[in-house]
Amino acid sequence: MKKLVLLVAVVAMTVLQSCEGPQGPQGAPGTPGFSAEAEVFEVSNVNFNAGNEWFLTYGLDPVILQSDNLLVYELVNVNDGIDTWAMLPQVYYFDAGQAQYNFNFSYDQFSLFIDADFDFNLLPASFTSGKVFRIVIIPGYFSKGATAIDYSDYHKVIQYYNIDDTNVRQLN
Repeated sequence: MKKLVLLVAVVAMTVLQSCEGPQGPQGAPGTPGFSAEAEVFEVSNVNFNAGNEWFLTYGLDPVILQSDNLLVYELVNVNDGIDTWAMLPQVYYFDAGQAQYNFNFSYDQFSLFIDADFDFNLLPASFTSGKVFRIVIIPGYFSKGATAIDYSDYHKVIQYYNIDDTNVRQLN
């Protein structure tokens, strides 16, 4: 008898769980133009010089949220069509001292710059001209519960955040 009561109870719970009611009303539309997806873009042929005070600023359009983060990578090598990226800041050593590429950002712009502990005019042209940088925007909500990843590895970041970098948008 206990088995029969148990069987009836299980069948009744299954039948009641599978019932559906009418569909609810459509929710309000989201904010137009806002995307909470991670993205990547590139600035090419970057030239630092005394005229721009070794400092270049680019606008972000659309702007990012205050909680978002921005990562910048320098193209350091291309071998057999495979790009190698190094995360900024990136320090280099010269006979005259050390210099580094670095960046800062706010919600509507970011800046790339060179910092050195010697006269900037002594930097070789290969260090100041024709540089390529990749910028990765990571929405702040991704940080909640995110596992630790190696942010210095561009390819791991792109894979982790499921970013398509096959057609990267160029900034001027």
